[in-house]
Amino acid sequence: MTRAQDVETGAETESAEVAVATEATAAGVLTSPARIRLPRLRAGGADLLVGLGYLALAAAVLSGQWRDTGSGYLIKSGQDQTMWEWFFAVTAHSVANSQNPLGTDLQNFPAGVNMMANTAMFGVGVPLTPVTLLFGPTVTFVLVLTIGLAGTAFAWYHLFSRELVRTRVAAVIGGLFCGFAPGMISHANAHPNFVVLPLLPIIAGLLIRMTRRAAQPRRRARDAVILGLLVAMQIALGEEPLLIFALAFGLFALVYYLPAPRAGLRVARTIAPTLVLGAVITLALAEIPLWWQFFGPQSYRSIDHGPMGNDLEALVQFPSESLGGVFAPGQNVAINPTEQNAYFGWPLLLLVVFTVGLLWRDRVVRAAAVVIAVFGVLSLGAVATIGKRPTGIALPWRWAEQVPLLNTVLESRLSMAAIPAIAVVLALASDRAVRTWTLSAVDWKPLAWFGALACALLPLIPTILPVVERTPTPDFFADGTVRRYVGDGSVVLVPPPRPPDARALRWQADAEFSFPLAGGYFVGPTGTTKKGIYGPEARPTTALLVQAQDTGVVPRIDADVRARALDDLRFWRADVLVLPATRNGEVLRETVTQLLGFTPTRVEDVWLWDVHTLRASGAVGITPAGS
Repeated sequence: MTRAQDVETGAETESAEVAVATEATAAGVLTSPARIRLPRLRAGGADLLVGLGYLALAAAVLSGQWRDTGSGYLIKSGQDQTMWEWFFAVTAHSVANSQNPLGTDLQNFPAGVNMMANTAMFGVGVPLTPVTLLFGPTVTFVLVLTIGLAGTAFAWYHLFSRELVRTRVAAVIGGLFCGFAPGMISHANAHPNFVVLPLLPIIAGLLIRMTRRAAQPRRRARDAVILGLLVAMQIALGEEPLLIFALAFGLFALVYYLPAPRAGLRVARTIAPTLVLGAVITLALAEIPLWWQFFGPQSYRSIDHGPMGNDLEALVQFPSESLGGVFAPGQNVAINPTEQNAYFGWPLLLLVVFTVGLLWRDRVVRAAAVVIAVFGVLSLGAVATIGKRPTGIALPWRWAEQVPLLNTVLESRLSMAAIPAIAVVLALASDRAVRTWTLSAVDWKPLAWFGALACALLPLIPTILPVVERTPTPDFFADGTVRRYVGDGSVVLVPPPRPPDARALRWQADAEFSFPLAGGYFVGPTGTTKKGIYGPEARPTTALLVQAQDTGVVPRIDADVRARALDDLRFWRADVLVLPATRNGEVLRETVTQLLGFTPTRVEDVWLWDVHTLRASGAVGITPAGS
């Protein structure tokens, strides 16, 4: 979202009028001084310093995880860090063994998992395979998050410095907000697909340059190839951010050209062939992965995630991982700690409203303001809530969520489209303040602007993301003993891994994927409708074991329960049931013993029921050989 220029030679008069109007916008600090060329540092050296600064800040935010990549765990990630580490680990395993990375049956055995439909981020997982194999998936995970924060900030800084503002300070401020806004820091706990976003400003910059080069047909083919490559690469990193960006950038362009509709139509007609060719190239590059995602094994049509809109209080509160969140915490109204997608804080919102009012005649500011408002409202969901209490007020998302693809988006995340739009407003205002200061060093208005900016941004300074020690992998898996008990079937943990407890995915990775797992943590289809759900379809035995663990009471087990358990063992093609140390472990051991009709064997630090013969015989209560 940057200051585009009119592209056709017949629009000079209009451009001049817009420039005059822009120069006359607001008084004092936000008035554009005469256009003068300011001395700049050599671009290469200055850009390098800015990039290193962003990288240092990203490393500081994630320093807790960097200090302990062996057993540290970002506590606010829930089970998502385990899931993402598994994604990186299984991708590296597939690449190293020349297997198809788009799907695997290593969890949710035997149905498997559609990796492309689970945002496995092959765009970083595949190239970082050597890092994963040498240093482990945790290093890859925290490396991706660190580079994602810094790279996203730098990419927006680069775009702003080339297309929006003429002072480096302003570009640095804009890039800093884009890379380290509350939503970015929240997702840095667990969602690298919403952190690694540097390609989005690069795509925006290319589109802007395409409008200026519209009169140069010979550049169209090259621009289309570059655009197709960039979009295909972003698909390999994350499709949901790409969709949100495309909608926001389209709205920005539409509002920007509203004062000059004929000019906008001429630009659209001129670049349309390039966009179409770029789309064709994208589809050619991503055809196989996209087919696998939407039509391949374990694909799903859509996912019902329920109401996931921002609470109105989430717009004005400070994020939990910030100075403001430490000293002035608000009510917990986020979906979860990794989805604080707004949390801009009331000082920043007041500053943005005030600044937009002063700069309203600027077309770029106007377009950015509309993006902020529209996506802010859409992010509230179908019904407005305040303090987690529904108000009954219907909102536009009520109709938008019926649109295919949009209905898979967590509406709360739409507020992240406001991040670069807010950065545009802050960067433009800062640019004018700096240039005003160069004309009059004693002018108090720039000082007032930067004082207000500091008051708005200081509460949003991120704190170090908290890390805890994770439970170590049981020796049975860590030293490879499990290999002696698994043939062509699966390992069934007691209870099987699922979204609330996905630790077994790490144990499997530590055992070098020497066995498949029943159950798991992923998104897959359910029933004939192919609706997406988190985790595997419910099996009676899983529900029974979860009930025993949650209640601490051995459930009633009769012949029907045993018959259903045998059906589940056959479905899972189970070789062994394994009970590691866990909550209510004694209850679980007794439950499985009654279910199978024989006692387990103690193998290192787990209890084990060998069910090879039991599954093959089809009779519950027959003791397998060697047990």
